[in-house]
Amino acid sequence: MCVLLAYDAPADSMIVRLSTAFSSDDTLEIYILFHELINDAFKDNYASGNVWQNYLTHFILSNENFFTLSCERREAPQGSLREIALHDFEAFMRLFALDNEYIHYIDNFIGDDRQNSPVCEISKAIAECHSSKKIYDIVTSWYKNHGVFVPLLNENVGDVRLDDLVGYEAQKAELRANTEAFISGRPANNVLLYGDGGTGKSTSVKALLNEYFADGLRVIEVYKHQFRDIQSITDRLRRRNYKFILFIDDLSFEENESDYKYLKAIIEGGIEMRPENVLIYATSNRRHIVREVWKDRDDMEHNGDIHRSDTVEEKLSLSSRFGIALNYSSPRRETYHEIVRTLAGNAGLAVDDELIAGADRWEIRHGGMTGRAARQYVDYLLGRKNVLI
Repeated sequence: MCVLLAYDAPADSMIVRLSTAFSSDDTLEIYILFHELINDAFKDNYASGNVWQNYLTHFILSNENFFTLSCERREAPQGSLREIALHDFEAFMRLFALDNEYIHYIDNFIGDDRQNSPVCEISKAIAECHSSKKIYDIVTSWYKNHGVFVPLLNENVGDVRLDDLVGYEAQKAELRANTEAFISGRPANNVLLYGDGGTGKSTSVKALLNEYFADGLRVIEVYKHQFRDIQSITDRLRRRNYKFILFIDDLSFEENESDYKYLKAIIEGGIEMRPENVLIYATSNRRHIVREVWKDRDDMEHNGDIHRSDTVEEKLSLSSRFGIALNYSSPRRETYHEIVRTLAGNAGLAVDDELIAGADRWEIRHGGMTGRAARQYVDYLLGRKNVLI
């Protein structure tokens, strides 16, 4: 029985359920569990090699407890905590070595590069260990260098960099400066990137992860339906040894929505302050995020020359909570042409007058002059070489 790593494994966890099914030789239950295992493996990108061992490795690397978090914050623990962990790894060695007629169904998956995450490599290394001490060294080294997995973490964002985004130099410089201050422990602001669609707002935030990942930056995307849970998310990140950006993409609220108040509370800080290792970066097509309508002005008060609407002020107050607001407006035609030339040149396409003429025809039919339209145009040419628009 594991003391540390399985302390939060309930009776209905995969390990417990499979152990019970193997003991009772319940074939139907085993196949049902294998179905779940395989689905989880493809979803979490470790469906390569021995899926059972990969699952166990994923469980180890993502298990938050006082041992794993201690390894993340400092050197591997010594004394009793180390001995308890070695005891746990002995149990996991036996689980790794589990061999019966059923396991062979899932012990040799041939996955592509997308299904060959670091979990698969660590799994192979653990499978070759002949002592719990070696497993201890492998796993604690992972915790120290990479941290404990966060289920909401976004790491698969492609190899995009801020320099790949043509134009918006002032915006990128401000974003870099604020992020670098945050990483280094200096005061930093929450950021709102607003403006026209397809101008690179989301790309800018995703690029930060690639540029500052080695410095300890992590990005977690939070969706609108999770705003009520945002306090619990930040509480969970409070003890971590990394800097986290909570990324909210395409943030907007209609007039009858009130969940923006949860976001306001966490940005401003209520009774319990937002952790120092957490910032919020949001993108929006609206400068003031919450949709305004004329009836919001029905409660207008008149006091001499002063005009004030409580409803309007309430809705505008969310955007004012962001210390930095960066405007990403649609580029001018010259900049749009430069984006097309850059993307086409990087893709190996001919950069000539016909390319630019085609780009102008494309933007008229596909949403205007934006970086997104330029990317779509170049992708069109790559997919249909020698085809005229």
